[in-house]
Amino acid sequence: MQAHAIMAAAMGHTKENALVGEWREILDRHARVSCALTHALEHQHGLGMSEFEVLERLANEGDCSVRVHAIAEHLHLSQSALSRVIDRLEKHGLVKRGVCDNDRRAIFAELTDEGRERYEAARPTHREVLERELA
Repeated sequence: MQAHAIMAAAMGHTKENALVGEWREILDRHARVSCALTHALEHQHGLGMSEFEVLERLANEGDCSVRVHAIAEHLHLSQSALSRVIDRLEKHGLVKRGVCDNDRRAIFAELTDEGRERYEAARPTHREVLERELA
């Protein structure tokens, strides 16, 4: 009976090791792709990865203003981190912010023409890096 318990524990340990190994592979892949994206976007377009993601979310909404809260739901950033990203984008003239007439607590963000141009210029670089790193 003791040998059976030892084998069962070993099998459970092996399964656990495989699970942890898979998790580490995901983390390694994420880190590799994130670093490559950050490097390419910063050097070629003067954008951080989070800045690009905000521009892309806004660009995909067409010509509409988007609630900042809705952007936060899709990005893995805290509300304060997202606010700092939008501050930087606004400072560089890529985004403009406004408040909702009906609800003063709601903040909206919208791409400027310059923001749309910067996004369109950076988009092919973003996709090239993804294709190369995820292939």
